[in-house]
Amino acid sequence: MKKGILFFVFISMVFASNCFGKKYIFTYSSFFPPTHIQSKLAQAWCKEVEKRTNGGVKIYFYPGQTLTKAAQCYDGVVSDISDIGMSCLLYTRGRFPLMDFINLPFGNPSGKFATAIINEVYEKFKPKELSDVKVLYLHAHGPGFIHLKKRPVHRLEDLRGLKIRCPGSVADTLRALGATPVSMPMPEVYQALQKGVVQGAVYPMETNKGWKMAEVIDYSIANYSIAYSVGFFVVMNKKKWNELPEKYKKIINKIDIEWAKKHGKAWDDSDYEGFRYTLSLGNTIIGIAPKEAKRWRQKVQVVFDKYIKKTKDKSLPGDQVIEYLEKRLKDYKQGRFVSKYAY
Repeated sequence: MKKGILFFVFISMVFASNCFGKKYIFTYSSFFPPTHIQSKLAQAWCKEVEKRTNGGVKIYFYPGQTLTKAAQCYDGVVSDISDIGMSCLLYTRGRFPLMDFINLPFGNPSGKFATAIINEVYEKFKPKELSDVKVLYLHAHGPGFIHLKKRPVHRLEDLRGLKIRCPGSVADTLRALGATPVSMPMPEVYQALQKGVVQGAVYPMETNKGWKMAEVIDYSIANYSIAYSVGFFVVMNKKKWNELPEKYKKIINKIDIEWAKKHGKAWDDSDYEGFRYTLSLGNTIIGIAPKEAKRWRQKVQVVFDKYIKKTKDKSLPGDQVIEYLEKRLKDYKQGRFVSKYAY
């Protein structure tokens, strides 16, 4: 009788151990090269999750498109090729119409602001376009500018006919300015500039160092009045997320907010390094005079109109998003911008 009881207790302990000591192992795919600060932050996130779950969650990070390509990353998470993924929302163009607001030439002042606003908009409007995954957090880069090889630009007329690389819907801004947009993901841009396939590209200053783009350009056009951003997702397969115990979900959710802030700060810090690096190579940064900058701003108004119409046609509150964006931008400019997604 006693042996039977002891056996039952032993089996119960083994069962309990299996239930409460289960390890969750996931894969994480990103297109950023391993040396890029955004890759380093992603890897640090993986380690922090493992640390705070006491090893209950283990995540293997695959940078540099080694698991899925940049444009396939989101679908790769949905279809379970990878469990977690980080890439650009723009790389699956047309799939995230409401979240396209972040790509508008709204005069993006910083990565801190862009990262905070993209998370705030997602949280406030809960767009269905991201409902097929678990959104861990979002982040967005600092002011996006035009960068050119051989040809300086001082006036709108200087842009006419220039082939300029851009991601997704940023093409609308370039068309409005008179340039010819060429869509391609970041990993292809260096060679395209080097070979003269395009005469320029749009990206934040950090890219001059982070992707070594300063080696193949000569000029950066720092027009803050129409600076845009690009949104990045960090998402998880919904089924895999739902399998996690609630205690782990709470831990990860807390880490996500911390890391969104880290990404925003990192974008700004690396922009500064991008400025320094491109100048060290002898490249020129061109500012646009206020009167001329106003002309550029007037030209791109059609991009906002198109966004509002496109979202309205899909019964999406694009006009409300723009109104919210303008309000928060005003807060930022007046020094009263506070967000849980920004330091």
